[in-house]
Amino acid sequence: MTTSGKTSAFGRFGPADLLGALGIASVVVVLWLWTRYHGPPSLASSDTVLWSLGLLTGLLAADLMVLQVLLLARVPWVERAFGHDKLIRRHRWIGFAAFWLMICHLAMATACRVSPGLPGVNVRLWELYIHRHWMLFATVGTALLVLVVLASLRPVRRRIRYESWHLLHLYAYLGIALSFPHMVAHGTDFRDPVARAYWWALFGSALGVVVVFRVALPLWRSAYHRLRVTDVRIEAPGVVSVTMTGRDLDRLRTRSGQYFIWRFLDGPGWSRGNPYTLSTAPKADKMRITVKAAGDGSSRAACLAPGVRVLIEGPYGTLTAARRKHPRMLMIAAGIGVTPMRALLEDTPFAPGETTFIYRYSHHEHAVLADEIREIAVRRGVEVHFLPGRRRSGVSWLPAGSEHTDDAEALRRLVPDIAHRDVFACGPPAWLGAVRRAVRRAGAHPDQVHTEDFAW
Repeated sequence: MTTSGKTSAFGRFGPADLLGALGIASVVVVLWLWTRYHGPPSLASSDTVLWSLGLLTGLLAADLMVLQVLLLARVPWVERAFGHDKLIRRHRWIGFAAFWLMICHLAMATACRVSPGLPGVNVRLWELYIHRHWMLFATVGTALLVLVVLASLRPVRRRIRYESWHLLHLYAYLGIALSFPHMVAHGTDFRDPVARAYWWALFGSALGVVVVFRVALPLWRSAYHRLRVTDVRIEAPGVVSVTMTGRDLDRLRTRSGQYFIWRFLDGPGWSRGNPYTLSTAPKADKMRITVKAAGDGSSRAACLAPGVRVLIEGPYGTLTAARRKHPRMLMIAAGIGVTPMRALLEDTPFAPGETTFIYRYSHHEHAVLADEIREIAVRRGVEVHFLPGRRRSGVSWLPAGSEHTDDAEALRRLVPDIAHRDVFACGPPAWLGAVRRAVRRAGAHPDQVHTEDFAW
């Protein structure tokens, strides 16, 4: 869901459109530079075609890798324009495209310089990828990038912890950095001032953005706001709420529905950050998260002691009231996805009777924050529906026992005017997909449906 900008005859134009155009423009610039210095004439000869295509695929791979870095550099206006889930999807698509371009570059570069039928192939390969100036760095960088891509494959990703996956992905930065020197040393484009200026500007801006937004700004905010744990409370089996206090937290301009990357300085493993959404509306001196144990980092939350210092990155996320287009709302949550909905319920402007809240959970003991939701509902005039029970199937958002009820029809019965409401939803990815389908079939326009997957 992109944020809306000005409206033209061609529809809404917003920041995401501008950023997308800039990304496409960077690819066009690379193609133009290649055409200017090599281009179609180099494809006419069998002696130069592999060399020229190998150069082009290498340049395109480098450009796309830098775009990947810029997409997930946590630049605030980029995050607001796309939302984290859409950034992740674009990052993944661009990453796989860059990977296959890099493989083509390696294959063509090897074919140009090494003939399988001639003796001394191993010596030539050693000279090309190890001994030649800066090529050892490029070889190591390539190996790191291949490792990151393998870790991104869905079957692999399902088998490793979030913390391990996150650590592996940090090697992508090192892989890109190690690959850059060989472009300077051996790239023919770097002999031209225009091309050299473009590539130095591209890589330099990526480095600057990462240092500022992934390192310097989080460290400054953590030092200034001085967050510390003040309370840890068990909410349900395997679920705890962690309350933290700090100074001038209102200066972060955090909105309900947003999340931070949290690092608790409680011992070994503190450097691995985890994303958790605020489960109460942000206050000037206090924030709270509610965490379900699903890995090493989240399991440690129950053991936190008062006084533990906290490092933060954020706020991130676009699942906020700023997306609203209608005065009436439907909030629908499942499991631990209730946390951003509970915060939105607390401070989003609406009149009594304008909001409906649907809460899905498997068992009553897993109804996290249910008492708080009831209290807010009574105070603010919210219609609440609790729907306990396991999902009836993998393609439905409803609980078992409702087999004779259509997903969309169930929503129309609970919220007859759903077509005239904003719909905010959060929960497990498969369940969330079922909600999106049902909401749209029930009559809500896609622009009215606001979700955000915490994908990785």
